[in-house]
Formats: sequence, structure tokens, C-alpha cells
Amino acid sequence: MFPSPGLILVALLGVVTLVQLVYLLYFFRRLAFYQAPEREITRQQAVSVIICTRDEADNLTRNLPGVLVQKYASTHEVIVVNDNSVDETTYLLEGLHKEFRHLRPIELVQEAMHIPGKKYPLSVGIKSARHEILLLTDADCVPVSDQWIQKMQEPYDEGVEIVLGYGAYQKRKGFLNRLIRFETFHTALQYLSYALAGIPYMGVGRNLSYRRELFFKYKGFSSHNHIPGGDDDLFINAAAHRGNTTIMIDPDSFTLSRPKTTFRAWMRQKYRHYSTGKHYRPLHRWLLGTYSLTHFLCYPLLIAAALLGDARIAFGLFGLRMVVLAVIYHKSMSKLGERDLWIWFPLLDIWMFLYYLIFMPTLWKRPKQSWN
Repeated sequence: MFPSPGLILVALLGVVTLVQLVYLLYFFRRLAFYQAPEREITRQQAVSVIICTRDEADNLTRNLPGVLVQKYASTHEVIVVNDNSVDETTYLLEGLHKEFRHLRPIELVQEAMHIPGKKYPLSVGIKSARHEILLLTDADCVPVSDQWIQKMQEPYDEGVEIVLGYGAYQKRKGFLNRLIRFETFHTALQYLSYALAGIPYMGVGRNLSYRRELFFKYKGFSSHNHIPGGDDDLFINAAAHRGNTTIMIDPDSFTLSRPKTTFRAWMRQKYRHYSTGKHYRPLHRWLLGTYSLTHFLCYPLLIAAALLGDARIAFGLFGLRMVVLAVIYHKSMSKLGERDLWIWFPLLDIWMFLYYLIFMPTLWKRPKQSWN
């Protein structure tokens, strides 16, 4: 005799809930309860900060001074690669260079053939860097403190080649801002937790550091030069492993960016970013896909199991997941400066069901060729 559809649905909900709990308690608890190692000696190594820009004079006017006035006693430089801008970027950089001698503008006046995105200007900046420790950010980002360089270079102990940071978005009014910041937090929860579990798979170019030698060891972006995105996550996906990657989540190490103000603009940005995920290593695609699929199935299975099966068991399983999720989110949001989002987490968790539906086309849609 075959089990009833209701029993099958309850069993499926149980499996999905179990998988979600494994991710929460094996992976995500690592960030939630992370304690940074105490350092007896504060390191100060020579650092090259690299920013690529194209027609972003307004962003540079707002944000570049925050990079230039960092309190960092050791040798450092700030390289700004101006990729064929036609606005006031060149004149702005010339003016700032007169006041800040550690600013090194690099002017590109020719387009790179068959290399879309910002990989070519970033490669030029890295090859021009004078120091081994590279610290990358974007023109639309500003460090939250004058200790950003200090904090991001501190984890470079022997064997460390990559430091993953957190690039947050500014807090604004409106629910769209909460959606953007929650998605950013949720992504960081994954890549930072996976790194702590010894399975690093990506970083974000808004706040990322690695050794110059590592860039040349993996031949830069040559394996994915034809893909517009991936200058951050695809390179880290190829070069990062258990022994060479660590994280930095001190509040003084964060960067802040201006969030999109319309849902359409945010969707365009996310489509471009997610188009690179299909190129990750098989293990990473499997782990991320399993988590996303079970997360997506939570709500339809809950409704179906409650209506056709045993509602008490269905809501019991759902309640168990939500309790664990509440603890993990509260701890992790507190560490990443997003604590005000916690009260919204039940609604934001429901939103993720729609989020997966909206961005599913990135699995096959051709990405945009430009990078800003």
C-alpha cells in the first residue's frame, strides 16, 4: 500500500527542513559565533589600494577622499585606473594628486579588445602596483572608518593569501533598501561562513584583498576574460582554498556603497552579478544550489503539507527552522552591522522565495557586456 500524498508531502518537508538545519548549524553558525583571533602584534605591511573607474567623477568626489585620508603609518599607495572616462574624472584625479602624493592615477585611452567588463583595467592596476598586498574596492564605495587599510591587512599571517571583507550598503528609508541590504547580508553570510568552513568560493570586489603574487600565479583573469563579470568572485573561486583564505569582519573594515533606488536598476545589477555563478567549481555549485533549492521549497511544501497532511507536524518543522534561523540571523546581523534588519527577518525569508523566482533566468540569460 502506497503512502498518502499528505504523508509524502510531510516527509518531503522534513527532508527539506533537515537540509536547511544542516546548512544553518554546520555552515552559518560559524559566522554567527565567530571570534576573531587575538593578535599580539599589529602588522603594518605595504599595501596597494586599487580602484577602477569609468565615468564616475561624482562617485570619486564623494568617496575617494575617504580612501586617501586613511590612518596608515606604513607605506601604501592608492591606484585609480581611469578606463576611458569622458566625464571630469581625469581633471579630478589630477587635482587630488597634487594634494595626495600617494595617489597614482593611471589613464587608459584605448579599449581592450574581446575583454568586456573591468578585468583589463584591474589587471593594469595590479601589474602597476608596487606592493605585494592588494586591497580592492570600487569607485562607489567608501570605507566606514579611517582604519580600513589597517584592518584589512592585519590577517596576513604566514600562508594567508586572500582576505574576504564585507561591503555593505547605506541604510535608507523604504522597503527596497531593506531588500537590498538583506540580500547583501545573505550573500555575505554564505561566502564568509563557507570560508570559515574551509570551502571559500567567492569574494566581493567592493572589499577584497589578496596577494599580488597570487594574481600572477593563477594568470590573472585569463581563464574567464570573455565573461563580463567575475573579476572578484571567479578569481577567488579559482584561487581560494582552505589554507590560504581568511575573513575580516571588524566593523572598522567595512565599506559602504550607495544602494540602487529603483527595483528595476537593482534587478539589472543582480542579473549581471549572478551570471557568473554557473562558472563556479562543481562542489560550490552543488552546495549553493542545494541550499537555494531547499530554501525555495520551504514555503510551498509547508502550505501543501499543512493542507493535505498533518498541519501540526508541518508547522512544527517550520517553527523549528525559524527558531534556529532567528538565532543565526541575529548573531550574524549584529556582527555585520545589519541588526536593524532582524525584526524583518520572517518577511524577508518569505521574500527569498520570490527572489529565487525572479533571478532564476540568470542561469541561462546572457550577461550585459559593460561593467558599470
